[in-house]
Amino acid sequence: MNERVRIVAIIAAGGQGSRLGAAIPKQLLEIAGRTILERSVAAFASHPRIVEIVVALPPEVAVDPPPFLTRYTKPVRLVPGGVRRQDSVARAFEAIHPPADVIVIHDAARPFVDAGTIDRTIDAAIDGGAAIAAMPSPDTVKLAREDEGHARVEATIPRERVWLAQTPQAFTREVLAAALALGAQGGSGTDEAALAEQAGCVVRLVPGDPRNIKITTPADLELARAVLAHEAGRERYDMAVRVGIGYDSHRLVQGRPLILGGVSIPHATGLAGHSDADALCHAITDAVLGAGALGDIGRHFPDTDPRWKDADSVELLRQAVLLVRQAGFTIANVDAVVVAEQPKLAPYVDAIRERLADPLGIDAGAVSVKGKTNEGMGETGRGEAIAVHAVAMLTRS
Repeated sequence: MNERVRIVAIIAAGGQGSRLGAAIPKQLLEIAGRTILERSVAAFASHPRIVEIVVALPPEVAVDPPPFLTRYTKPVRLVPGGVRRQDSVARAFEAIHPPADVIVIHDAARPFVDAGTIDRTIDAAIDGGAAIAAMPSPDTVKLAREDEGHARVEATIPRERVWLAQTPQAFTREVLAAALALGAQGGSGTDEAALAEQAGCVVRLVPGDPRNIKITTPADLELARAVLAHEAGRERYDMAVRVGIGYDSHRLVQGRPLILGGVSIPHATGLAGHSDADALCHAITDAVLGAGALGDIGRHFPDTDPRWKDADSVELLRQAVLLVRQAGFTIANVDAVVVAEQPKLAPYVDAIRERLADPLGIDAGAVSVKGKTNEGMGETGRGEAIAVHAVAMLTRS
């Protein structure tokens, strides 16, 4: 299976979290101003390889979902959960359309999952059919049995063979379908990996993350809040401001409109590209993503994907801004230099600044666009191409 696979995430959030003892489902409790569910969904909404998310919710929540579930640029489907986790996942699996090649399943109660863990699990599932993130046990494990009302050690399990399961878990469509079919026939397991094992599938273990904790008890909730409070205190000192640099260039060709910063500019030639080839939007998008350490435009909107054919680059910029906001940042300002011999940019600068201010979510006064020539040197100097350099500054939300 190549990398052009359709990958969909299922967020298992159908339980009530009774062990936490809260008045509402635990996934709706807040940690540092954001619910546990929102943090879990956002981790997959911001991941460039995930194209769709299905969230299994308690039935009463599914009919009146939290507003944040409607604000993502990626499709987010909501389904009512079932009695058991495997029932919720089965309903979510049925809601995926069109069918996915790989399905990643994650517990909503693990709000700190990182992109690296998601990637490792996906890659292992693509290669082997099924994979689960897990951590090697740091402690010696004892197998116990009841003996006259007391627990006693029956055996000591070699520590190097014990792994502590986390999520995400990832499966090819065929493997997950077989696991869920077994569950529908009466099989049961604490997770889909257990059902896949029972169905005869090999499940790979990939390294998880110690920070990827599951919130089950009040002590877990306090630990999660303490972790974020500690990180927020550190970020005030060393991560309050981020700066990113972006660059893009496109050839000028006949038969294409010239679009810069979302504004159509009358000219004999336009920029060649898979999307609308708006080099100014592309450079700013790269600067915004770079400041948030979220990759680049090619990672999120590859020119090999037909979805982005002739796409409006202003909307791609808008999606990039949403990604950095989900990562906890706000755009402070952007500055861009457009290098072109012709046309002269000055008559269009104010319109471009106003157009860019909307997707950036800032005032036009914080958007700077300048036109420069290349003094006749190189492709841009000969009028064969246009190049753009951009800088974006982000601040913590």
